[in-house]
Amino acid sequence: MRRLPIYLLVLASLALFFSASAGANEAPAPDAPFKPDVGANQGVAIFAGGCFWCVEEAFDQVEGVVSTTSGYTGGHLADPSYRDVTAETSGHAEAVKVVYKTDEVDYATLLDTFWHNIDPTDDGGQFCDRGDSYRSEIFYVNDAQKKAAEQSKRALQDDPDAPSPIVTEIVAATTFYPAEDYHQNYYNKNPLRYKFYRSSCRRDAVLEKRWGAAAGGHH
Repeated sequence: MRRLPIYLLVLASLALFFSASAGANEAPAPDAPFKPDVGANQGVAIFAGGCFWCVEEAFDQVEGVVSTTSGYTGGHLADPSYRDVTAETSGHAEAVKVVYKTDEVDYATLLDTFWHNIDPTDDGGQFCDRGDSYRSEIFYVNDAQKKAAEQSKRALQDDPDAPSPIVTEIVAATTFYPAEDYHQNYYNKNPLRYKFYRSSCRRDAVLEKRWGAAAGGHH
C-alpha cells in the first residue's frame, strides 16, 4: 500500500480538527431547546407580551429580578434582526428573558406580573402593535414552569372577574436571541420617547380596562 507523504497526513489531521471545532462552536438552531445560562439559586423565565421595552420595565420593578434582556424567540430564522422580526417573516416574537433569584421571588409571582401587564384576550398583537411578532406567549424552560403556567392560565379562565377569553399560548422555550443593544433598557435610556410611545399606544389605559386596580401586577 502506498503511503501518503507526511505533510498530507498533517494537513488532513488539521482539517479534521478544525471541522470538529467548528461543529462544537456552532450556534444552536432556532428551534433548539432553550438551555438556562444562570448559576445556582437563579432561574430564567421567558415571556412575550408585545413591545419588549414595556415588558422589560414591568419585570425590572419586581424584587428578586436580577436582569431582563429584550430579544427574539419562538421562530424559524437563525440570528434574526429587529427588521426580520417586525417584517413578520421570521416567526419570532418580541420577548424578554428574566433572570431571577429563586430564594427571593418565585415563578408564580412572575406569572402574575406577566398576566397583569398584557391583554391576554388579544390574538392579533398587543395594544397598538399588531402582528404575530407582538403576540403574548409564555415560554417555559422546564416541566415545573409548564405546570405552573398552565395552572395560572386555568385559574384566570375560571375567574369571572378576569379578562376573557384567554388566548395567550404556553409553549416550550427555544433558542433566545438578544435584541440589538439600543433596545436593551430602552425605557431608561430614552425616557421621553418611551413615555410618548407607551401613552400613544394606550397600553396603560387598556391594562386598566382589562384588570382594573390589579393592572401592572406586583411592582
